[in-house]
Order: sequence, then structure tokens, then C-alpha cells
Amino acid sequence: MPDLIALIEWLGEDRSLALGGLLIGTLFGALAQRSRFCLRAAVVEVARGQLGGKLAIWLLAFSAAIIVTQLLHLAGQFDTANVRQLSSQGSLSGALIGGLMFGAGMILARGCSSRLLVLAANGNLRALLSGLIFAVAAQASMNGVLSPAREAIGAWWTIDGGTARDLLALVGIGHGGGLAFGLVWLLAGAWFAGRHRVNGWGWIGGLGTGVMVALAWWFTFEMSSRTFDPTPVKSLSFTGPSADMLMLVLSPPGQLLNFDLGMVPGVFLGSFVAALLARELKLEGFQGGHAMRRYIVGAVLMGFGGMLAGGCAVGAGVSGAAVFAVTAWVTLSGMWAGASLTDWLIDRKLAAHPAAAAGISP
Repeated sequence: MPDLIALIEWLGEDRSLALGGLLIGTLFGALAQRSRFCLRAAVVEVARGQLGGKLAIWLLAFSAAIIVTQLLHLAGQFDTANVRQLSSQGSLSGALIGGLMFGAGMILARGCSSRLLVLAANGNLRALLSGLIFAVAAQASMNGVLSPAREAIGAWWTIDGGTARDLLALVGIGHGGGLAFGLVWLLAGAWFAGRHRVNGWGWIGGLGTGVMVALAWWFTFEMSSRTFDPTPVKSLSFTGPSADMLMLVLSPPGQLLNFDLGMVPGVFLGSFVAALLARELKLEGFQGGHAMRRYIVGAVLMGFGGMLAGGCAVGAGVSGAAVFAVTAWVTLSGMWAGASLTDWLIDRKLAAHPAAAAGISP
């Protein structure tokens, strides 16, 4: 691809990766902001038996990511051979326990890590604080005081890389089967969207966020074959990148850039511009100490759980699912279970007792 080579020669490898991350992140942030894309909202609808528009938007994004990623593979434009979620050893115990913790955390913080970043760009100070705590917890889990606990839990039940982590290979349906699977969920999402009269932005944003996941897979794959230094083949994720972004801010100037360090500010920028154009910028804060404690606990659970699981609601739940990594599907299942249980134990009981909810709900 001559244009990509020219870009690398002009900007260099690290800046080219960061620019790609910035552009893809900006589009993702704008589309997620306009569509209200959110796994937590979808889980709550399902858990309460109120299948509606939020589930439809998540299904549109989820299925679009799978379909476009599998089409790219079938067209020879993408190969999963060097994808970390498939090629390296993984942890099923980490995926399950981390997914459960992340799911509980996103209910308490009222949004997953990507949603917090999108909301923070709109002026939501609750999301901003929660996002910062999430990044600190993720960094502590990766290399800090929480890393021994993460490593210990992750070692309980491991799985080899290769076909052992490839769900398509395990069930024997191949990438054509993966494409068909995505099409089934696309039809389900379209049916729910039509039934609940999802607006145009819901359709565009839902499908568009999924396409951005596939585009990130394609871009990093293409860059990996054209750069001299090893370039990880990855897609959108927010646990590790948030921790990396935190360390970039705290470290001396001159650190090398990469895809993630362009993607995170890109999501913030895209959401801010989308909210500005839609006149939805609004400062929002906490309404009491109870609510603040709830958000802090949720952010810590997501930071540790996301690092333990190897991905967040987007990194594992959409990006990892799009390449059919076994651990990603275990993580996604854990997120649904943890979020559904936490919603039942906390939010629905609070809704049934308004006097108790007054001091806790934001």
C-alpha cells in the first residue's frame, strides 16, 4: 500500500501509528457519543426484561465488528496469526473473574471504561474522576502494587495460544462460519432497532463503532507488515491504553508514541466535538458522598478486572470477540453475568426503596 508507506516515510513509524489511532479514535468517539453506545445500558435492559433500543445499538456494533473483521480476513486483508489474543498463552481464570469484576464495576460506575471517556469529554465530572481512578487501578494492576494478585489469579487456569484460543478452529466452522454468526446478530440488532424505532444516529453510530473496531484491526495489521520495529496487531481497547496514557502524562517528555496513545485522546476529541455540535456539553458532578464512593469502587473493579481479563467491554467484548478469541468470549460472558447480578443486588433494590436510593444514586 504505497500511501501507507509514504506516510511512514514522512512521519516515522511511531507518529504514523499514533495518527492512525487518533483518526480511528476520533471517529469512534463521535459515533459512540451520538449513538449512546454502551454495554452497561444493554445489559441492564436484558437483565430487567426490557429489551429495547440500547440493546439494539450494542448488537449493531457487536455484529458489525464481527462481520467486517471476518470479511477482511476472507479477502486476505487481515490475518489473525499475530493477534495477541490468539497467538499467546491466555488465562481462563483471569478472563472469567476479571469479566465478573469488570461487569460489577461498570454497573457501579454507570458506564464501562470507553463510556466514561466519552462522557468525560461531554463535561461529566463523575465520569472524569472515575476514568482517572480506572487508569490508576489499571496501571497498579499491570506493573504496580496489584500486579502480584493479578498474576496469581491469572495462573490458576491457563490456556495455550494458537488453535486452543481460536473459537472458530475449536468448533470447526472457519471464518465463513464466523461471518454467518455475525450476520445472525446483525439481523437481531436490526429487528430490535426497527421495533423500538431507533433513530438514524443510533443506526449509524451503532454500525459505525463496530466498523471502527475492524478498521483498527486492519490498520495495525497493515502497519505491522511495513514497520521495521515490531508493531502489535491490535484493535480498540481501553484498559491497557488508559494506563499507558496515564504514564505518558506523568513521564518526562520524549516518550515514543503508538496506536493506543493516539486512540485514547482521539476518542475524547471525537466525543467532545460531537457533543459540541449537538449542544450537549454540560457540567455534571456528584450529588453526595454515597454516590462518589460507589463510582470509586466501580472504577477500581473495572481497572483491576479489565487488566486481569486482558480487555474491557470494547477490548474483549467487541474487539476480542470479533476475532473469536476464547478468552474474550469468556470475559464477555463474565461481564454480562457480573453486571446483571450487580444490577439486581443494588440498583433494582434501590429502585424499590426510593428513600435509600436518594443518598446513593447520582
